[in-house]
Amino acid sequence: MGLTAKIRTRDGWAVSHAVVTVTDMTGGQVLRAEADAEGAVRDTTELAPGAYTVIVTAVGYAPAASSAIVTARGRAEVGTVTLARQGGTELPPPGPWTVDPAHSTVGAVAQHLGISSVRGRFTEFTAAIEVAPDDVARSRVEAVIRAASIDTGNAMRDTHLRSSDFLDVETYPEITYRSTGLTPAGPDRWTVHGELSLHGVARPVNLELAYLGTGADPWGGTRAAFRATTELRREDFAMNYNQVVQAGIAAIGTTLKVELDVQAVQGDTLPGV
Repeated sequence: MGLTAKIRTRDGWAVSHAVVTVTDMTGGQVLRAEADAEGAVRDTTELAPGAYTVIVTAVGYAPAASSAIVTARGRAEVGTVTLARQGGTELPPPGPWTVDPAHSTVGAVAQHLGISSVRGRFTEFTAAIEVAPDDVARSRVEAVIRAASIDTGNAMRDTHLRSSDFLDVETYPEITYRSTGLTPAGPDRWTVHGELSLHGVARPVNLELAYLGTGADPWGGTRAAFRATTELRREDFAMNYNQVVQAGIAAIGTTLKVELDVQAVQGDTLPGV
């Protein structure tokens, strides 16, 4: 084995798309190898004994360079090379993630009588995230919400919200969101561009997304947390019902603030499924 190395993030995740370049003391390239799915580099090219420079690059990460000594046996054991995410923020490892509804919230806030807020949430939904390995902007998210699962803590109000005045759940049982791209908005923030289908109307909707971190869970899995917000205009989705009370004040505000607190499990299924 001529060259061995492990490429990791600061959090210990494998960087599967890393490229390792070895140059001699004159700056000439003598070897180029790509990491495998586990972030490991194993190249059998035999190198002449001497001093070399090892340069590790990966899209989305700052390059790293170090010196290596090749022994008389032609080996260069670089060890573990840690790459820092450009912008300083580590991200979840690439691949599929499944949103855990039991530890996530899909909520909305509406203004009531112009002086206070009413909060509601959807209790039944599924969502999947795909973190792209080479460019986070190519990551994707899809979600399906059961419209009839709306819960504001008041049965009479919930029944009205399920009616044709609002969600019309008999005609439009599902609310869907599919992303079309991401734009960086900070070291740990992105704007998610996508299409929301609600009440039979599909419109582009952006989510302001913050990544909160990744860690192990008690069930042997790995979880990532996110928070996202957006604002919707009811009239954009053909929900124009309103009641005007005294002094011309609308009983229900014309906009909804959507608040998403998401916990996702690494993999394409939830534990026990």
